[in-house]
Amino acid sequence: MKCNKIKRVLYAVVFAIFALTASFNAGAQDQLGWEVGAWGGVSHYFGDLNTSYSITDLNPAGGIMARYNFNKRICLKFSGNYTQIEAYDSDSDNIFEIQRNLGFQSEIVDGTAQLEFNFLPYEHGSYDEWFTPYMFAGFSFFYYNPTAELDGETYELRNMGTEGQFRGEEYRTTDVAFTFGGGFKFDINYRWSVNIELSSRAVGTDYLDDVSGTYPDMEDVENLRGIEAVLLSDRSREVVGDVNAIGEEGRQRGNGKDNDIYATLGIGLVYYFGKIRCPAFFRY
Repeated sequence: MKCNKIKRVLYAVVFAIFALTASFNAGAQDQLGWEVGAWGGVSHYFGDLNTSYSITDLNPAGGIMARYNFNKRICLKFSGNYTQIEAYDSDSDNIFEIQRNLGFQSEIVDGTAQLEFNFLPYEHGSYDEWFTPYMFAGFSFFYYNPTAELDGETYELRNMGTEGQFRGEEYRTTDVAFTFGGGFKFDINYRWSVNIELSSRAVGTDYLDDVSGTYPDMEDVENLRGIEAVLLSDRSREVVGDVNAIGEEGRQRGNGKDNDIYATLGIGLVYYFGKIRCPAFFRY
């Protein structure tokens, strides 16, 4: 899916959530309070080194969260999350990508705020309203730093200027992302609940993988960054040899029209601190 299409979908989700928020606020009950928890799961990356959207390189992910329940339908969640992503052209079926032979790994740390809408009324301590699917949209601020190995040593690709970036003009290692997704939550008992959530982040950069534009002038790269930068910029020579290396100046290296995406799938355990509704018998 193209990034602009993802953004249109996200805007539609945000609009729907706010519209639903407005419609339910009129009949909202007393606030239901705070809950906190932790989650663990897996993550995956989609971008220039995974153009077929295959799921081949899952990595561990996890984080902590705090959610405020305004009523049975609307929640605001804050979370701090950590994950790793990676991808390699060697996993591709595309001939050009196999010859390009690029790869990367990166750690990602993000802080996220998202507005959630419960499709069903949900209230802790209720015998009838103890589960619901939900959707959400929000924003993340994240840190990333793509790296790659060469001759047994790990290099930070940003510092190599692999697409000809001049010193001081490298891409940032912090950026923002549109966050959207959905999940399912259900109570274990009055205080504890389980959340299963799929969350995607359409990031504001195309350099999660250090690949976006065209191959640079390799002589300039070597003069500015050294021979290691040249070898990391064009790794096709490891597959096809020096004579047939594809890294000609101006030749397409990546697709700069679409930004990258990373997604997480996790299960969380959440503890509720708010007021518990008494069972109907005791209320009576």
